[in-house]
Amino acid sequence: MAGRIAVIGSNNVDLVTTVARLPARGETLAGTGFSTGFGGKGANQAVAAARLGSAVTMVTRTGDDGFGRDMRRNLQTAGIELTHVTPAPGLPNGVASIFVESSGENAIVIVAGANGALSPTDVDRAASDLARCDLILLQLEVPLETVYHAVAVAGGLGVPVILNPAPAAPGLELARLRGLGWICPNETELAQLTGLPVGTPAQIEAAARALFAQGLGNVVVTLGARGAALVTAAGTTPIPALTVAPVDTTGAGDAFVGAFAHHLAAGDAPERALRRASAYAALSVTRPGAQSSYATQAEFAAFLATQPSTVQS
Repeated sequence: MAGRIAVIGSNNVDLVTTVARLPARGETLAGTGFSTGFGGKGANQAVAAARLGSAVTMVTRTGDDGFGRDMRRNLQTAGIELTHVTPAPGLPNGVASIFVESSGENAIVIVAGANGALSPTDVDRAASDLARCDLILLQLEVPLETVYHAVAVAGGLGVPVILNPAPAAPGLELARLRGLGWICPNETELAQLTGLPVGTPAQIEAAARALFAQGLGNVVVTLGARGAALVTAAGTTPIPALTVAPVDTTGAGDAFVGAFAHHLAAGDAPERALRRASAYAALSVTRPGAQSSYATQAEFAAFLATQPSTVQS
């Protein structure tokens, strides 16, 4: 049975330029294509979970502009509950300028816009709906005080929290995040959170264990094409990635986190939820865009049917 998830976080309109390679400083290059789409780490994770069948409510601020109205329609189309999706008067919607190389790798510049107006008060207004959720998802594209407050509110409600600590925030106060159910950094974020090297698998495990020891919940380190690693009190479990031909890696990390949340909320064991999340992210990189690359439940089931039994189980 599908679970209920709340996502407290960002939304952005993506402005995507495709290029053979990224320009050097001071260099002008001709691009090979341009498109607009919808993104933001919060909205991406919400859409991924909703497409897989979770009941998703989002707490976010949209812009007082055309992009903001477009975003609201996009979230509604994805099946996300909009009660706590509110415009920020006088502010533009968040935007992300994304440059995608022919290899599929990308570089991104984000302007927060209305995301910077998401406040602890917005979280408090949503408390009655948060209390009905199986999981709450957080990221770091909104003010840190709002993130800390959301963790505290969730703790008071007894609702587990998954924090995706992205983008890396140098001023993040880990002591104010104690009590998380899960924290899901990538390698770069893990290094910044712990101050430890992450150049080898042994170093990654040591850094993840150091993070776990701070009371931040179970640790899932995403490793891109190398899969992920789950670190709990019981030990470390590698989660393999599927081998695919990447088209566009934009939003793959969010696909992973959203799918992980969906499967956890549905009652799957963590290892199974992570195997499914890894497969969902792999499917996403074979398609262009962020949210536009996220499969529906039926599409994902068809993809899984082509994979080894270890992925399907």
